[in-house]
Order: sequence, then C-alpha cells, then structure tokens
Amino acid sequence: MPDKMSENNKVTVIGKIAEGFTYSHEVYGEGFYMTSLKVNRLSDQVDMIPVMISERLVDVSQDYIGETVEIIGQFRSYNYHEGVKNRLILSVFAREIRFIDEFNDYTKTNQIYLNGYVCKTPGYRKTPLGREITDLLIAVNRPYGKSDYIPCIAWGRNARYAAGFSVGSNIELWGRVQSREYTKIIGENQNEKRVAYEVSVSKLGC
Repeated sequence: MPDKMSENNKVTVIGKIAEGFTYSHEVYGEGFYMTSLKVNRLSDQVDMIPVMISERLVDVSQDYIGETVEIIGQFRSYNYHEGVKNRLILSVFAREIRFIDEFNDYTKTNQIYLNGYVCKTPGYRKTPLGREITDLLIAVNRPYGKSDYIPCIAWGRNARYAAGFSVGSNIELWGRVQSREYTKIIGENQNEKRVAYEVSVSKLGC
C-alpha cells in the first residue's frame, strides 16, 4: 500500500542549488535539511522551489551553490502554526538526487503528477483581461493516514472544466510546481511580500 500511495504524488525538478542547507528537523535519528532550487521556465522567468532533503542523500556540510541537480520526489505540505492561524508550508521532498554536468533541455525541468481529492469548492474567476482561472485545493493521500494539501491553479479550458468539480471528486492532474510572489496585508497600513507555491495545471482528468 505505501508504494502504491507514493505513485499518487510524483515530482521531478531540474535546476541549480540556490542556497546552503539549513536544518529542518529529525526523524528517528535522520536529519532533514532545506534548500532552494532555481528552476528555469521556458519563458525568461525562474521558479525558486523549496526542497527538503535527507542528510543520508547528500553531504549537507558541503557547498553546492550553483550546482545543477535533478531531484525526484513528492510535493508535500505541513501546517505551520502562526499564532492562532495555520499556514500551509509546501516543499519538494527529495527521494533521489543526481548531480548533472550539462543540461539544456528546459522542457523537462519541472514535472508533477498528482492523484487526489478536491477538498475545497473550486474558485473560478476571470482576470481583468478576461483570462479564466480556477483555484483548486487537492488532498493527496500519503502512507500511515497522512495527506498532503496541494494548491493548484488551472487556466482557460482547464479552468472551465475544473470549475465543475465537486468536493470529494477524485482527479488526476499533470503540470509543474511554480513560485509566485504576492503581498499579504498583515495590519492597518502594513503588508509584507510573501511567496506562494502551487501547481500550474497543464492537463486534468477524473
């Protein structure tokens, strides 16, 4: 069962390590560390993808900044308690890492597949220019009764299709992990820049 569940959530990202490893937590004596991966899009834009990696996969004391790597794993979430509010924290959980000497096929730098359940009413809207968008929150089961909650965004024809999903619908989707800056209002005349992580959907099925 655990192996089958791991097939519900598959990510491959290729990019340059953008920062050193910082300690996150330990489970049964195994230390986990965070870094960021600079992943190029086909356009001139770049996604900064957070990655969680075990000290058993790589020597976290070394400086790998600027190195090109392929990370294979899962897109995971956990709730961070911020006062009385919860904040969803997302990262790519690395199962494998491979260092790459040369790479130039940017069509394959960022791929994700999810099979999960719609856990919030889809939010359909149009931009001022008339572009259709639907926001989805997908629960993807993990072994041992856990789930990851993944925000996804669909565009155009996919947005119209996704708008018809009901809570509890089982869906499959393909796309890429993206980072997006936004401004969070935190008080009167106070705001701060934050980065959201989500899946930009290229294909949907149910």
